Amino acid sequence: MDKVLFIVGPTASGKSAFAIKAARVLDSAVISADSMQVYKGMDIGTAKESPQTMREIKHYMIDEVDPSAEFSVAAYQEAALGYISKLVAQNKIPVVCGGTGLYINSLLYPLSFSDTNKNQALRAELNLRYDAEGGLKMWEELHSLDSGRAEKIHFNDKKRVVRALEICLADGKNGNDFQSQRFDALIIGLNAPRDVLYDRINRRVDLMFDNGLESEVKNLIASGCNFEMQSFQAIGYKEFRPYFEGTVGLEEVKESIKKNTRNYAKRQLTWFRRQDNILWFDSDETDKALETVMKTYLE
Repeated sequence: MDKVLFIVGPTASGKSAFAIKAARVLDSAVISADSMQVYKGMDIGTAKESPQTMREIKHYMIDEVDPSAEFSVAAYQEAALGYISKLVAQNKIPVVCGGTGLYINSLLYPLSFSDTNKNQALRAELNLRYDAEGGLKMWEELHSLDSGRAEKIHFNDKKRVVRALEICLADGKNGNDFQSQRFDALIIGLNAPRDVLYDRINRRVDLMFDNGLESEVKNLIASGCNFEMQSFQAIGYKEFRPYFEGTVGLEEVKESIKKNTRNYAKRQLTWFRRQDNILWFDSDETDKALETVMKTYLE
């Protein structure tokens, strides 16, 4: 199998900086696994690397589509696998970096996002049950039917939980084909103590505002974007809606972004901690993590 390095973890854990170090050592490139960095013009709120950094180390799956476009996991999977194949053909070890768990799993495992064999009536019933009974209960039902499939989906991901249950109940598929990894993968996880991580998140959001996040959102709206678009559901953008409606001040927007980002980091950790194939390092141990990468690929 082709060798691929994956770097995962919660937001503000230092993934991007470490990915650049690893790509430099491996003479390779970084493939983003961030669901919002794919959008052009959404730079400050998604914490993209500087243009200078991305000129030094090539980055893929960043600035792929316009903010007005819909973008799916299936579209990500297809494009990112293409970039991985391109790098492998150049005898390079791709460095995949990001905190969007489903994007990571779409590359690691041969997940299918086919829309075939849909059962609309069953899906409608499952959607109603999800709303009435809650995501965790529905996820537990999925786990009892297909633990392998369930462990690759977060219980808060309504669309994927419902779709997976639909497949299990309508088609009788057990998902065993999802168990084997697509690549010979080294998966490095970065994390930090909660107080440290939350402080980094708060300071990052402050810096975003200092760097002109409000102006970025204004410019995007002036270019035709609106809060109904998929891209504007991202943390760092959706919180501006009441501000532009005149119901909250800018400081309230900032605090809302901080809170939502902290909650998102908790959900990311819940997702990744369910996987037992991740080698975890504290964000202050990146030298040690880099040694692991070098021993794995360069010795």
